[in-house]
Amino acid sequence: MKLLDDGTELDGFRIGECLHAGGMAHVYEVTYADGRASPFPLVMKVPRMTAGDGAENIVSFEVELQMLQVLQGPHVPRLVSAGDLIHLPYLVMEHIPGQSLQQWLDQRQAERQVVSVDDIVRIGVATAKALQSLHAQNVCHLDLKPANILLRPDGRVVLLDFGLSSHAHYPDLLAEQLRKAVGSPTWIAPEQVVGVRGDPRSDLFALGIILYELATGELPFGNPQTQGGLRQRLWMKPAPPQRLRPDLPDWLQEVILRCLQAQADDRYPSAAHVAFDLRHPDQVQVRGLAHQRDGFWQQMRRWLWAAGRQYQPSALPAQQQIREVPIVMVALPHEDVSEATLYSLRAAATRTLGNRPGARLAVVTVISPNASSSTDSTRSETALHRQHLTQLQRWAQPLDLTGHQASFHVLESGDVAGALLRYAEGNEVDLIVMGAATHGLQFQRLVATVPIKVAMDAPCTVMLVKAERPFELLGSED
Repeated sequence: MKLLDDGTELDGFRIGECLHAGGMAHVYEVTYADGRASPFPLVMKVPRMTAGDGAENIVSFEVELQMLQVLQGPHVPRLVSAGDLIHLPYLVMEHIPGQSLQQWLDQRQAERQVVSVDDIVRIGVATAKALQSLHAQNVCHLDLKPANILLRPDGRVVLLDFGLSSHAHYPDLLAEQLRKAVGSPTWIAPEQVVGVRGDPRSDLFALGIILYELATGELPFGNPQTQGGLRQRLWMKPAPPQRLRPDLPDWLQEVILRCLQAQADDRYPSAAHVAFDLRHPDQVQVRGLAHQRDGFWQQMRRWLWAAGRQYQPSALPAQQQIREVPIVMVALPHEDVSEATLYSLRAAATRTLGNRPGARLAVVTVISPNASSSTDSTRSETALHRQHLTQLQRWAQPLDLTGHQASFHVLESGDVAGALLRYAEGNEVDLIVMGAATHGLQFQRLVATVPIKVAMDAPCTVMLVKAERPFELLGSED
């Protein structure tokens, strides 16, 4: 495909420098030809569509246009204009400053720098948040790799290149028109190999590969070039990351290996759950995935299962539902709280978890920063936190947590509502359960109570629970 000349005018845009000339597309700086200013820098992406290029280039252009027309938020570039297939297809979109994760990785590998655990966590959390935003809009990326992850200077991640993506409410053009596994071989998920598209957990598998490479400098399944090599991930387990990097924490190895499970059901249920564990390593349940040894017959069964899986295009995404497994936060007051309130919150948590299979429970309380100084001076701050954690765990003991993960958090802040809101926003909480009045009776008539502040400003749904006696609750259920 011939490069466009610098200064060429096309549909009201003036072509500038070519920023990237790749196998799938050329990317140019552009400005408005009439000289008017744009509110943000622009680039034009022109896909390769010469006689020797495959049909997937045309289909990918249509898919990316479709996705950029509906996606919103800080984790995707804004679409400005598009050309048609008859004359010249192109996409004009926001040019976001930053470098790709691939460039970032290449630079460190050239300098022989080991990626720190802090950097792995920072990039992993930012990427998981971007994926969660994408999945909440019913889109699966399905081509997640370092080259398609842009690291903004402010720490956020922007996802690029939606040519292989799938939307739950639109026909899947790639599944309809192509009859082979679609994706980048190094990062493709096992289910994609056999034609299943539209499962957001496929993106979590790709995220696991990225985390594995960040941690070890190696790829867990190599870079397969044949169909046989590609299918190995349906049954083969990767080497534990600690075998390549012994200083890697157990909890981080557990997170990586859970993302890389061959069966989608064995992975994290959502990107928000991945980000949660990366943010709270002390709450990660280390199940010893790296040390689970399969016997000969287990390996044989897994191989036979994989051998029987042949490519069959998945049902149209419109017939599928994006699986939602929420993070539920219960805010418990640590003082001036009645048994009736605690009972009612527990009953509400029971109903909520019962209606949301696989949901994660986060039990949170907020204490004053001066709490330790107001108690016995012989007791340390750590001991005080341990006391409150024990109280939270004791509250949760009667709950049936089968199929749910639970974690417990003691926050320190003089602003209780602000601390709860920051926790909910930072951890992608989907539902907050709290008492209708978390202050004492003498404060309940005030307008600016903690529950009202949280309900007004929360980034998610808030369930305010009225305190009732146990027999009243039982009577209302009858």
